[in-house]
Amino acid sequence: MPVTSELFDLTGKVAIITGSSRGIGRAIAHDLAAHGAKVVISSRKPEPCDAVAAEINAACADGPGEAIAIPANIGDKDALQALVDQTREAWGRIDILVCNAAVNPFYGSSMDIPDSAFDKIMSSNIKSNHWLCNMVLPEMVEREDGSIIVVSSMGGLRSSAVIGAYAISKAADMQLVRNLAAEYGPKNVRVNAIAPGLIRTDFARALWEDPKTLKGATATTPLRRIGEPEELGGIAVFLASKASSYCTGQTFVVDGGTTIT
Repeated sequence: MPVTSELFDLTGKVAIITGSSRGIGRAIAHDLAAHGAKVVISSRKPEPCDAVAAEINAACADGPGEAIAIPANIGDKDALQALVDQTREAWGRIDILVCNAAVNPFYGSSMDIPDSAFDKIMSSNIKSNHWLCNMVLPEMVEREDGSIIVVSSMGGLRSSAVIGAYAISKAADMQLVRNLAAEYGPKNVRVNAIAPGLIRTDFARALWEDPKTLKGATATTPLRRIGEPEELGGIAVFLASKASSYCTGQTFVVDGGTTIT
């Protein structure tokens, strides 16, 4: 059988990507659009969303890929419902959901984390994904086709003495994926997670900006370097496309090998 790009063709598919005005979400949005998808750029602030949508439209001027911006705060259920509704109004359907947005407002001992910070992490990183998945699942079930991707973290697979609540939330995201995959697999809806390692994003700046900290963080990583946001786009295209048609309920670790050492 000849190798063909049809496996990764997303032409005609509509994708929502949360937290896509920068970092990993932005990289995923660019790659989904480059493979033909119509993508919705969504983060809290309108201006960055508009800027990324404009970038994508310029890059895809000669192809089927396209972008629009619909800002939304993941902590606001009504805002997420508006994101879904406005996407359907614009493009009539939702085929792909990428739950990428997350927060981590606390760094330190689990004994010292304020209840407000703990609650915000759990609400933003777990409950908002639960809400958004349930908002798009009915139409995917009706069509018997759809792909949901939750961006978790290798933190969900390892212990942490300084970002413990965040790690708990990311482990919970992996379980959310398994639960939804089991429930909706019979309707051909696939649900998977991506668990990035240390990536050069603003979100993880405290872990890579200082050369000494970065050296320590990558010393035992087999590839001996930090990851770049663009290195997450390929796995998202795979999970959104026909290429992964028999993959569901899985967590795909993209960490330069950190978790094997």
